Amino acid sequence: MPELTTAPSLGPLYLKAAVTGPTRRGGELPDTTYVRRDITVDPAELAEYNRVCGFGLRDELPITYPHILSFPASVQLMTDKGFPFPLVGLVHVANRIQQDRPLLVTEELTQTVRVADLRPHPKGKQFDVITETSVDDEVVWRETSTYLRVGRRDETAPQQRRREVEPGSASAVWRVPADIGREYAAVSGDRNPIHLHALTAKAFGFPRAIAHGMWSKARCLAALEGRLPGALTVDVDFGKPLLLPSKAEFTMLPTASGWDFALHSRSGKPHLTGSVTS
Repeated sequence: MPELTTAPSLGPLYLKAAVTGPTRRGGELPDTTYVRRDITVDPAELAEYNRVCGFGLRDELPITYPHILSFPASVQLMTDKGFPFPLVGLVHVANRIQQDRPLLVTEELTQTVRVADLRPHPKGKQFDVITETSVDDEVVWRETSTYLRVGRRDETAPQQRRREVEPGSASAVWRVPADIGREYAAVSGDRNPIHLHALTAKAFGFPRAIAHGMWSKARCLAALEGRLPGALTVDVDFGKPLLLPSKAEFTMLPTASGWDFALHSRSGKPHLTGSVTS
């Protein structure tokens, strides 16, 4: 199990992804697991993340923040020689986070990151990036991020989706500014060009820059802050890209076990559909 003593530098990794991407022709996922120990949270970086995503300042980490801490290791893994797909072009289609208890800002963390479960998707192939976060050798936070590599269509492939939240009964309407992609990139390190500027997004087929999926998830959970238990699971499916700038309708509905929530375009198409269960 390779050990990372510091967070990998994302700049050189993005350059590597750009150079090596055309040479990646598919194949099996590597069985590498990266581990990084003694991770501490920078209060200033956390405060800026909270500002961008809408969280308040607390002694506990937002449930989405360990994703930020592990992101460089996941990019390292997906730019390694044995990884079969180009990093550029992967589509984040779903994300699941399970938290057994809140993580404290002052705790030292250990994280492991690996990829698994290459399987068919109706639009190509999908796989999971699996992250576990531990405190004193006890795993208390787990994440499964599902990515799609668009390719040969397979209409027989199963695709599970969350229960739909119908549009039309919005709890709030959000004005999402044009620079939110750049602001989230600054706090997350995720500088995919589709999120940064209209010009770079157009090179990848988008009419304007689009918001990060994990910003959308974090922003929805920030709107539910104060209503969530300490132990919970949050599932989301990412849908229609959220173009920047735009207005989006946020809906939250209580359920027997927690909440259903969604982010819709003004035309009613879902950008994100999710659920919280305790």
